[in-house]
Amino acid sequence: MAAGVQARVLIVARDDALAGPLAEGLDRLGWRTITARGPYAAIAALSDLQIEAAIIDLPSGGPEARTLARRLKAACHPRRLPVVAIGEPDDKLQDFDLILAPPLHPAQAVLRLENLVRLAVAEEEYELRQETFGERGRRLDPVEPEAEPFRILAIGEPAPQFLALSNALASSGAEVVGAFTAYTAFDYLHERAFDAVVLWAGDNPNEALSIAAGMRRNTRLYHVPALLYMREESYLTMSEAYHRGVSDVASPGTPEIETAGRVIELARSYRAQSGVRKALERARSSGLMDPATGLFTRDLFAAHLSRLAQAARIRNRPLSVCVLKVAERTDVAEARAQGWLDRAIPQIGAMIGRLVRVEDTAARLSHEVFALALPATGAAAARAAGERIAAVIGCTAFEAGEGRSPFVVEFDIGVAEVSPTQGVGRALEEAASRAMAT
Repeated sequence: MAAGVQARVLIVARDDALAGPLAEGLDRLGWRTITARGPYAAIAALSDLQIEAAIIDLPSGGPEARTLARRLKAACHPRRLPVVAIGEPDDKLQDFDLILAPPLHPAQAVLRLENLVRLAVAEEEYELRQETFGERGRRLDPVEPEAEPFRILAIGEPAPQFLALSNALASSGAEVVGAFTAYTAFDYLHERAFDAVVLWAGDNPNEALSIAAGMRRNTRLYHVPALLYMREESYLTMSEAYHRGVSDVASPGTPEIETAGRVIELARSYRAQSGVRKALERARSSGLMDPATGLFTRDLFAAHLSRLAQAARIRNRPLSVCVLKVAERTDVAEARAQGWLDRAIPQIGAMIGRLVRVEDTAARLSHEVFALALPATGAAAARAAGERIAAVIGCTAFEAGEGRSPFVVEFDIGVAEVSPTQGVGRALEEAASRAMAT
């Protein structure tokens, strides 16, 4: 790792047979790595660096590697550390957040790491919101795991190998639904909730990839994992498949029961993420939110932001705030004077609430000023989030008076990262002053 570059991923491996190519690929994709050869070196790295996730190479690690996940998580507490195992799925490896079969392609690893890190931050946010809401006499619903079997959608022509995999999934206790065409598949995906999707590439992998890409363009389906069942002689490369949105790739040459285990692992991880996401979204019905927009009120936001700053310091994570102020433009001035902007503000606030990540906190500070608290996020990423929200709302036409053309709303944006020396109050003031000065 280059000097001065912050490592994000810890790889624990005795040798570089699997870990070497993986580390090089992750470094190229922006997920800087550091490799530890044993448990003690791994724990030392966690205490010194802002590690976001760990990957353990089971084949090279020996018996102690199978129990290392618990020790790494304890070393990071109270920061949640996702730990991924490279190895074959095993019911005894319950301390791992995800088990992926070797060889692990770097692009595949990045997809899974992004989801797991976001889940870890969301779980931390859920705990903090429980405390903030509890101070005001409100109790958030607990994260309850679903008891129903995993729901798997199998998409593709009924080839013998694909049917064998579907039967193996059903034998593992999953509920499998078959769809022979892309049209039928998206009908199912829009009508029902699935924990994972299996795509049969067959002779035409482009159709399977188009389905995966379509899922990634849909906000509701974005996180649903998709395994591509691809013939070994296919012209499609694994790198291309992962960059098109596939979560994992398997071959009919692998025993169906092993591939079924990989699908179940993906489904289990996704269901855990969905549970936390739903629990956080239910906070909007707590009765403490701004009634017009559904966002945090100014006082609730201030209390929660203070708790976020304290937690960020303890967990050694960054924290940024972003202020969005309705920009002073000619058409907005008229809309304000005519009362049209007042009617649009609830819609604008609701849009902001839907556009932020589930672990972020969006608030209405005043009539035309909104704020975001973004945990585990640096200033550059926070500005990108604010600009994305502003761009979406800027493309929306809001109704004006009868016979008048619709008007659009733009935002002045201010961003500041919370500094341990200056505190969260100062960061919020800086973000607000930058928005006002734009």
